[in-house]
Amino acid sequence: MKRRDFFKNTSMATVAAGIGLSSANAKDKKGQITDSKKRQKDNWYQVGNGKKGIPSREKTVTYDVVVVGAGIAGICAAVSSARMGAKTLLVNDRPVLGGNASSEIRVTLNGVKGLKRKNRTERETGIVEELLIENWHYNPQESYPVWDHVVYDFVTREENLDVMLNTQAIDAQTKKDKITDILCWQSTTETYYTIKADVFCDCSGDGLMAAQAGAEYRTGREGKAEFDESFAPDKADGWQMGATVMMITKDMGKPVKYNAPKFTIPYEADKMHDRGIKNFKEGYWWVELGSEFDIIEDFEENRHKLLGYMHGVWDYVKNSGKFPEAENIALDWVGSFPGRRESRRFMGDHILSQKDMQDNIQFEDAVAYGGWSFDEHCPGGIESPNEPPSYFHARFKEVYQVPFRSLYSKNISNLMFAGRNVSVTHVALSSTRIMATCGLMGQAIGTAAQICVDKKWTPRELANKNINLLQEQLLRDDVYIPRRAAQDENDLAKKASKITVSSTASGDAQYLVDGTSRDIDNKIHHWESNGLDAEVIFEWDIPVALSKIELKGNTNLHRNLMMHKNPAKNKDQINDIPPELIKNFDAQIRVNGKWQSVAKVEDNISRLIKLDFEQKKTTGMRLKLKNTWGEKNIRLYEVRCYS
Repeated sequence: MKRRDFFKNTSMATVAAGIGLSSANAKDKKGQITDSKKRQKDNWYQVGNGKKGIPSREKTVTYDVVVVGAGIAGICAAVSSARMGAKTLLVNDRPVLGGNASSEIRVTLNGVKGLKRKNRTERETGIVEELLIENWHYNPQESYPVWDHVVYDFVTREENLDVMLNTQAIDAQTKKDKITDILCWQSTTETYYTIKADVFCDCSGDGLMAAQAGAEYRTGREGKAEFDESFAPDKADGWQMGATVMMITKDMGKPVKYNAPKFTIPYEADKMHDRGIKNFKEGYWWVELGSEFDIIEDFEENRHKLLGYMHGVWDYVKNSGKFPEAENIALDWVGSFPGRRESRRFMGDHILSQKDMQDNIQFEDAVAYGGWSFDEHCPGGIESPNEPPSYFHARFKEVYQVPFRSLYSKNISNLMFAGRNVSVTHVALSSTRIMATCGLMGQAIGTAAQICVDKKWTPRELANKNINLLQEQLLRDDVYIPRRAAQDENDLAKKASKITVSSTASGDAQYLVDGTSRDIDNKIHHWESNGLDAEVIFEWDIPVALSKIELKGNTNLHRNLMMHKNPAKNKDQINDIPPELIKNFDAQIRVNGKWQSVAKVEDNISRLIKLDFEQKKTTGMRLKLKNTWGEKNIRLYEVRCYS
């Protein structure tokens, strides 16, 4: 592939040219849009009022936090920021939410999987899990277009959160080392938005907004020596992992012909290393193209070729004569927008590396975790047929930590990242890029964003002054941080003089306040009743003022929840609300010696349950746990109480 000097033209110039706005005059010295104000050539006759007019479609809006990019990372960032109380805006350049997991691309929302131990799955909780459970509740038919609307409902119903779709962030204004505002173009309304905020989060993958702000980033593969990475090439180069276009088929119940389009590129099966046709239902992740210099500039060229390669594979399946069992199978959907794995990686105060992850370095500022194998896709993709499509270098024995210092910019003070554009090496990215891992990063920076707004801190100041504040909030919101137990001094449940339960099948009531809200390997951190209609009672010798009760139930974190393009892959999971999850219960407090109900929960579908009620003084709190979604016992991992 020919190298290009992409420094001759900035990415802003390319984008702006497409919408009639040049980078040279996009904004004047005061940061105001210049060209679009005039629109002198617009020849608009308004029939309704009989007047000539010029459209005025420029708006300025202000938020506490702006999140650019609404893949899984951006969704988790925006929702967590809004839930924490920050006025938040989520900006997405596509008409649907979900990024690579959306109906446009249809990549499985994977997370930690394939660990080298008995429990190979250590599933993510928090916002990622909420989305997955809601999908099975509202979308048992496993429809990707319906999944889009499950995600849309999840995001748009959130208080404090606004959403802009079909909107590209194309420029950023900075003052010293701080972003003051960004310029966005909403194609459907032909509107320029100037968006001001205290904190900006770039979760867009490619990171155009962050790049326009001047955030330091790198692309390509580091050499072995820079970070002492055994899986890195001997010498650094510009290769980036490629993008993939997916497809789905269906059985028509009768023979179906296939006529390949003219742009098809023949599939030469005899030359392909480990790229065999293993199923006809979905495929194929190895129809992939990378780039050795600038994968963003190459996107459209690669997209066209990927469509050709995908149809070439299917033409081989249908017309080579080697797969008579595919006679009744027809294409049902072919993606037109490739899912990208790698482009820009923005630099933070720490660059997470292979050794950090393999040696399981314990970071004082850990806020997320991962565990997908080092899965470095062949740089040349399908155009390097003699190499395997991916180098599955190694699996992990246990999950690794992701530090907060890898999630904010080292040189732009109010900018954070989550997703595949965070501060990692190329080799480290081969694991951290997995979407559920990206979602954990997103929840971390969204939570951090609100704290920064509230405290008037930069992310670096948060990391240096009180990282414990962020970690404790994440743990409270059901994000697991490996080897980090919760120690919230405001949790009144920890101060209870006595905890009693109606029955016990496994675990112990004291585990409800031990700060670890999941079982780790063979170490139990739960209480489980012996049968249904159970109860848990917390008592205090001195009356306490209660207004919040929070608990974490059981969703079996060693079983997957993902939706697949190929339902046959669901055989080891339950495609419904986890049967172990508590369904109905009543929360009560004791007032003047009598139990009063403060909250009744019915048809619960979330592992984390937060109850708010009018504050009252009490010496006792009781949970009347009625039933689950199917299991014969009720299991809890944590109970918290607050004023």
